[in-house]
Amino acid sequence: MKKLLLFVSLLFLTQISLGQENPRPKVGLVLSGGGAKGLAHIGVLKVIDSLGIKVDYVAGTSMGAIVGGLYASGYNAEQLDSIFSNVDVDALLQDYTPRGSKSFYEKRNDEIYALTLPFNKFKLGLPSGLSKGLYNFNLLSSLTQHVSHVRDFKQLPIPFLCIATDAETGEKVVLDSGVLAQNMIASGALPTLYSPVEINGRVLIDGGVVDNYPIEELKSRGIDIVIGVDVQDGLKTRDELKGVTSVLAQINNFSMIEKMEGKQKATDIYIKPDIKGFTVVAFDKGKEIIGKGKEKALEFVKELTPFSNLGSRNNGNVIAQDSIYIKDIVFNKLDNFTRAYIIGKLKFKRNTKISMTQLQKGVLNLNATQNFSAINYSFEKMQDGDKLILHLKENENTAFLKFGLHYDDLFKSGILLNYTKKRLLAKNDVASLDLILGDNIRYNFDYYIDNGFYWSFGFNSKLTTFNRNITSNIADDVVFNTTANAINVDFFDLSNQAYLQTIFAQKFSLGGGVEFKFLRLESETLENTKPVFEDSNYLSVFGFMKYDSFDKKYFSRTGWNFNSEIRYYGYSSDYKNNFERFTVAKADFGFAQPVFKNMTFKLQTEGGFAIGERSVSYFDFILGGYGFQQVNNIKPFFGYDFLSLAGDSYVKLLLTADYEVFKKHHLNFSANFANIGNKIFDTIDTWLVKPNYSGYSLGYGMETVIGPVEIKHSWSPETRNHYTWFSVGFWF
Repeated sequence: MKKLLLFVSLLFLTQISLGQENPRPKVGLVLSGGGAKGLAHIGVLKVIDSLGIKVDYVAGTSMGAIVGGLYASGYNAEQLDSIFSNVDVDALLQDYTPRGSKSFYEKRNDEIYALTLPFNKFKLGLPSGLSKGLYNFNLLSSLTQHVSHVRDFKQLPIPFLCIATDAETGEKVVLDSGVLAQNMIASGALPTLYSPVEINGRVLIDGGVVDNYPIEELKSRGIDIVIGVDVQDGLKTRDELKGVTSVLAQINNFSMIEKMEGKQKATDIYIKPDIKGFTVVAFDKGKEIIGKGKEKALEFVKELTPFSNLGSRNNGNVIAQDSIYIKDIVFNKLDNFTRAYIIGKLKFKRNTKISMTQLQKGVLNLNATQNFSAINYSFEKMQDGDKLILHLKENENTAFLKFGLHYDDLFKSGILLNYTKKRLLAKNDVASLDLILGDNIRYNFDYYIDNGFYWSFGFNSKLTTFNRNITSNIADDVVFNTTANAINVDFFDLSNQAYLQTIFAQKFSLGGGVEFKFLRLESETLENTKPVFEDSNYLSVFGFMKYDSFDKKYFSRTGWNFNSEIRYYGYSSDYKNNFERFTVAKADFGFAQPVFKNMTFKLQTEGGFAIGERSVSYFDFILGGYGFQQVNNIKPFFGYDFLSLAGDSYVKLLLTADYEVFKKHHLNFSANFANIGNKIFDTIDTWLVKPNYSGYSLGYGMETVIGPVEIKHSWSPETRNHYTWFSVGFWF
């Protein structure tokens, strides 16, 4: 009995003693929005981590939501510093889709037009100017893959919430459940810069519109001590209001500054880094901004120290996943696109283990089609893998007007007008008509049905015309039989193709088709001679294989390409009564490799030959000039004027060193070498010897919104001739 009484007494005294101890205060962290200035949060977190402070809840808005969400998912401040130091700054602000994610059709589509405008019901629209933020979503989705199955944010390593704004009602929306990456993106969807994000039927934009410093939400969750980091601007003067982003920030700040007085008083430790002079898009100055945050936080060490070592921190143990097993792929019902099309663009199928890079590329492939105005995805845990859940919103705009302009010394000036219509006759199809007005009238019509992994069908009709003085040596080669130094030739080529193509080994485009061509060449400069040299139809069948991983078509810095074609000419109306069936085979290979900062080396080699007793001279390989869109087998060659060298077989090597002197401005030096003639591959000593033709060029080029603007000075040691060529705009 005494032992029982002693035990009860000790238990009672223990409870009294525990009740008298002060429980550890719950520490909350609130991070404001501020665009790139929100990187200062990372600097403050470095100090918090160094003191061993355990944070019990994180609340953030906009950039504060992104930094706070990653911190809550398990990253420490040093890891966040490393992450944002390696982010592509331009991609953060644009709807960036790498060129490698685009099909050959999409690459061409994006590399000849300077302006694209919606055009529906005969009404011309304006570009939305909004980025879908897919690069950002892909980045955050990859970084939060380790918590991709968490739907209740209280279950994260640190409980988390963020704020968004309902774009339809203006109401504040507290996001504390769902897909973490999607919620962070919604909180930071700055109007006019990023598209709204749809979550649970609500259209959401940047939370900074209604609550840029969500301290009340922390207080309502039982937080005792609030550490607040405020990177908001004060009101700017008229001299400081430069650009759209600064004006929008000023408008938003009117209401925010009025509310901040009370919010600041409610904050126990209020840290406001000195980041005056930095803009909301100054991500390129991230290191400086992070440093400003750390510098300011160090001034509060005395206030922060009482909360040091009060709990253990698990942040910093995140191990990035480099692969994922896709057990199944599902997506919402689509009206205009088939499952084969979606899977074909993703380039991976269910029951497949893929890298995170493959996943991101697949999603970017979908984005590159421009058929979807919104793309989101999440994961659902299955027994032996993950279910990939895609949410795709079809683009309501199906018709577009596009514009471009170009000048070169062969085709001269041209203004490009394009009409593109998607879903014209069938699902997955696109029709496009280019009309080029200027010194030489041209057109290009494409109709293409894209079936992804399965065989796709296309039809192309193209008219090419130009007028050019041709030197006597090339005239002899193409059987003009003239003794004049030069003749003026009108070139007319109308070609119609039908073709099939598919994806081979998930990288190469493989296909073939049939072409019907009408070719006419004539000149009015010759006397006592029939002015028409060629006036024939030709029927051919062809096969091709292509690959292109260059990061850019113009001024490539990395990647490689391969193109090959074999074409059999089986029929001609035979204007000159000397046609014999023949075959032309050709291939080219090139790669670009950065050798050190801002310097790129590029190599390209190509060659071709004809098979048969007699080929048609007008389909020979013809070299010379620079800056023009290639047609048939007419190809550029430095050191010689346009259409200067010809033969039914050739081999060529081009070496280029390009130095980007400052952003989008290039100096380059090129050297090319060639052997060209008739049947040069019959014996090895006619082609695998010292080149008969060589040329060099020194150039300057700029990357502009209308395409490359270049000047090239070229010369050849054989002829000692010098040529200076200009080209302006995308080549078409």
